[in-house]
Formats: sequence, structure tokens, C-alpha cells
Amino acid sequence: MESNFPSTLVLRGKSTAENDFAESLKHNNTLKLPENDTVSVLLQSELDKPLEKDSFEIDLFMNSLSTNRFGRFLLWSPRLASTHDVVSRNFAEIPIGSVCVADIQYKGRGRSKNMWESPKGGLLFSFTLEMKNGRVVPLVQYVVSLAVTEAINHLCDKNGLPCVDIRIKWPNDLYLNGLKVGGVLCTSTYKSNKFNVSVGIGLNVDNEKPTTCLNTFLKEVSSLDYKFRREDILAAFFCKFEKFYDIFISQGFEALEKLYYKTWLHSGQRVIVQEKNEDVVVENVVTIQGLTSSGYLLAVGDDNQMCELHPDGNSFDFFKGLLRRKLE
Repeated sequence: MESNFPSTLVLRGKSTAENDFAESLKHNNTLKLPENDTVSVLLQSELDKPLEKDSFEIDLFMNSLSTNRFGRFLLWSPRLASTHDVVSRNFAEIPIGSVCVADIQYKGRGRSKNMWESPKGGLLFSFTLEMKNGRVVPLVQYVVSLAVTEAINHLCDKNGLPCVDIRIKWPNDLYLNGLKVGGVLCTSTYKSNKFNVSVGIGLNVDNEKPTTCLNTFLKEVSSLDYKFRREDILAAFFCKFEKFYDIFISQGFEALEKLYYKTWLHSGQRVIVQEKNEDVVVENVVTIQGLTSSGYLLAVGDDNQMCELHPDGNSFDFFKGLLRRKLE
């Protein structure tokens, strides 16, 4: 996709005060936009023609949203290089908890600086957090992943659907029926004694390529005439995340661990770790028990030695090339 293709960024708040802020943001030309892209900023009230079919329905999302902080200020674009870049570059300009949504991304952010082209059918969004305790910043990605799975469970229960059992593959992938359907990316910077965290999520709702999507799976397991809508999922996500985040900050991740472990794929999983012993690579098998306080995998060896597992930083699959650090 050509990066200089003109696009639009639409601003909308949930309350009158948040819409006044959107108007001020546009009027003062405050937003930092991608230098190589032609992006015009509009208020939702200034849209002069109907949106394309399958565009994100802003009113539907706002009417479904019931949060106090998260998701209440929206930046939406039919086509954007990266939602993550928009919120990261504008952290000081937009309220904490603001969300940027795109129908299409052509430079979506992934781990290890990978970039992805994301076509229509995915829920593609990024939002902002501000945190004080740097020790728990690495754990927030697990709270985000848990909120995604619980949002889908909520919509299934609400609409009388069979369970769409999205599972978490550590550290930040989302799987359905053995296939990847989404992922989470968290980045942070430190400024003025606070961590500015940008959270990005991609979830394949209605496009079965390259693997599968929520609606394809739902069609296989349910006879009901129902399809997941991105707007409903996003509103349900923020409702769950706001609740979980408050628990996380006040009580620690330990208060969410039981629910998290019911959702992830790894309890009791046996994995191979490689260690060097005098220039000889030795492979050992360990069994995953959970997470350590720093967010890495907690495992036990056949010798009952507890250890912490780290990715080697080189493998695309985190479970290949795991390194072991023994715990006292």
C-alpha cells in the first residue's frame, strides 16, 4: 500500500466535555501525525458523507461503552499506518485511556520491530496507560490479554452463544482452536517519574485469512444468526480491562492469576531449555508452573529445582531457545 494515500482521522468523545476537547485538539492543530502521510483531522460531526460499508461504527461503540476512564476519547481512521504510532506520539496531547482504531493498517507494530499489513475484518486498536511502578509494567500485557478473553466470554454469555474459547499463549498471543487470531503489544517510555505505556491489540474478528477468525469459528459451532462486531468487542474489552486494571494496581497481579491460568495454554506444559556447560549445549526438560513476580515463566525441573525461563531474544517462537535461571 502506498503510504502517501490520503486518509482521515476522526475525533469523538463520549461526554460533552470530551467532545469539547476534541474540538480544541482539532482547532489548535495539536496532534502529531505521520510525516510521510496525508492525514486530515475531522470531528465526527464534520463527516459529510456516509461511511463505507464495514467501517467502524463510532456511535455503536460509544453507546455500548460504560467505562469511567478507558476508551472514552476515540481517534478513528479508515486507513492508517499504525494506531500504536498515533497514541505513542501523542501521549501528552490526548487524555490517558484514549483509543485509536483503524479499519486497515499498513505498518502495524509487532514485537522485535516487525511490521504488519492488516486488512479489513480485524479489530485494530491502541490505547494509553500511565503507570508509576516500573516493576509491574511488564505484567500489564497479561491483564490486557485476560481482558480480551473475558470480553469475548461476556459477549457469548450475553447473546446465548456457545463458548468461543480464546486462549493466551505466553507472553502476548491469542489463540483459537490451535490457531493464532490476535496479539498484544505493550511499549513504554519513562518521563516525569511515570511510565507512559502504549498498548496495541490486533484481533481477527471477521477475516479468516491467514489462519481463522472469530466469526468463522462461531459459524461452525452455532446455528444462531449472530456475528461478533468490532464495536461490541471493543466496548466489552474496556469494561473488563478497567475492572481488571484497578484490581491489578490495588492488589497486584496475584489477584488475577487464578483467572489468567484458566485462560492460558501452559499449565503443566513440558518444554526444553538449553544450557551451555563447558562449551557443550545440554538440553533439559522442565515443567511450567505459572509466572514469576517479574512476569517470566516459572518452571520446575525433574530434579525439583525451581527456575525462571527467559526467551533468548532470537527466536520468533518464544518457546524455542528458552533460557533457564535457577531460583533459590
